[in-house]
Amino acid sequence: MHEVLLVAASFLACAVEMVEALTIVLAVGVTRGWRSAIVGTAAALGALALVVAALGPALALLPIDKLRLFVGGILLIFGLQWLRKAILRASGFKALRDEEATFTESQRAARAAARYGSRVDWYTFVVSFKGVLLEGLEVAFIVVALGGAAAQHRPRSRVPRTR
Repeated sequence: MHEVLLVAASFLACAVEMVEALTIVLAVGVTRGWRSAIVGTAAALGALALVVAALGPALALLPIDKLRLFVGGILLIFGLQWLRKAILRASGFKALRDEEATFTESQRAARAAARYGSRVDWYTFVVSFKGVLLEGLEVAFIVVALGGAAAQHRPRSRVPRTR
């Protein structure tokens, strides 16, 4: 049962990150064009695959408790920033978010960014690449943190020694 809950929590957290990455790619693709958005997304997925393939086996060598403390500290820092902003918004010291105004401003900035004569729109490429790479790294951190918890709670089988 414990493993099922960890898989469900990992899946939901990763789904949130996937939706965030998809939103970034969709927004920049609709605004500036799909070719560079798709190329940026593919490049980020390739970079993520390389990072996971290179560093994945190395994670087995790290002490899981220290790794979990590091990842938990990072998540705590982000969480405290979100909590601070939520408190400021609830108390009226910071304006409530107007998502439509934020999207309109971001879209205006994207349209205003210069286009150069190359086949790749570098603004679109970089925004897509950065969004997918950062959200993908968050997924990797989530999987490492929750996967380490599953490994720690799994009973170890002991094989009796034969002489």
